[in-house]
Amino acid sequence: MSRSVELLKKRYLNNIKEHPDLFIGIELEYPIVNLEGKATDGEVVKDLFRYLPSVLGFTIEKVDDFGNPIQLFDPVSQDTILFEVSYTTIEFAFGRAEFIQEVEVRFRDYMDLIQKKLSKANYAIIGSGIHPYWDKNDNQPVAYARYQMLMNYLKLSRTVLGTDLHDYPEYGAFICGSQVQLDVSKSNYLRVINVFTQIEAAKAYLFANSEFSGADWDTKISRDIFWEESMHGIYPENVGVNARLFKDEDDFFDYLDHSAIFTAERDGQTYYFYPVQARDYLATPEIQAFALNGDKILIYPQEEDFQTHRSYQYQDLTTRGTIEFRSMCTQPLNRTFAATAFHLGLLVNLDQLETYLQKAPFFITFGRNYKSLRRQFSKKKLTYEEEAAISEFSKDLLILAEEGLEKRDKQEMVYLQPLRDKLGL
Repeated sequence: MSRSVELLKKRYLNNIKEHPDLFIGIELEYPIVNLEGKATDGEVVKDLFRYLPSVLGFTIEKVDDFGNPIQLFDPVSQDTILFEVSYTTIEFAFGRAEFIQEVEVRFRDYMDLIQKKLSKANYAIIGSGIHPYWDKNDNQPVAYARYQMLMNYLKLSRTVLGTDLHDYPEYGAFICGSQVQLDVSKSNYLRVINVFTQIEAAKAYLFANSEFSGADWDTKISRDIFWEESMHGIYPENVGVNARLFKDEDDFFDYLDHSAIFTAERDGQTYYFYPVQARDYLATPEIQAFALNGDKILIYPQEEDFQTHRSYQYQDLTTRGTIEFRSMCTQPLNRTFAATAFHLGLLVNLDQLETYLQKAPFFITFGRNYKSLRRQFSKKKLTYEEEAAISEFSKDLLILAEEGLEKRDKQEMVYLQPLRDKLGL
């Protein structure tokens, strides 16, 4: 086994339990919008973050370079409210929960307070996977090293010649996603990754919510193009739908070994550089890196740099013993928890889901190139045949998800109602 694979296994397998309890982790990102259709004023939003600790009892966990609160934490619920990359996007990262209702109650409380406060300035949080006024906003990163590094790294695309990358490296400031994390075990994590990779076409159909006005892209999920055709997608194994199903653990870690390392810390400073695949990283004698101010510096790869490794696959094995499902756009506010319930129900019903996917009629018609299926079924207009097939596929999956939630017996079926309505069930 190569040293890079050893380090990746140590990072990602250490916290996976043999028989974990099933907890739910939910992260929701939202655009903060000026209701007059103008740019979002960062000062309005910074003022919100100064106000929230006093009414919610959260502590200020992080501040930006100018002392403004940018991350708030509640030690009781373990919930975090933070800026996501820019001052125009707010994220709610909830502490792990046993059932969805726990999170919904707290989310409603937070939203009531926040929407009331924002409405005084004629602002609001909206349920959209892309900021509607992205082209008017100052899409600068939050004045904090990690976000500045990320944005500077993405801007390297402007100097990469001969590659087919889009011209919106600041996209991290205006796309919004809905992430779900669920506990997995040593024996099922690969099955979970493989099974959910196969349903990305249906998820594209059910959860698309990020049409982009700035380019002529035939997709309702611009986030896919933003991710895949940016610096994050230089190596296709680094991002998006997995190109294949994995035979075993070694096969999976071989794939992860092709993902990218593009940042390192030295003496408390954050540096970024053109991406190097994990498998080549330790054998690279030196790397020309950039400081946040643009200064060039030579760094020498170290094993410790694997501790900040992060890939952006849509079924992402995390360092917390969970799989993070990260391919959904932020949903309209009236269907906030539909994606959570869908994934949760399917995970509980994993055996039946696996059996169904082996013979699903959808794949007999359209094949099993999971990456291209997601792109095909997120198009703005589907043919009659495509619409009929994806609708049937999605209905079958929804029924399996409902069975899973019924098994849990925690009254979470209600969260699937928006999907039932969409599919005419």
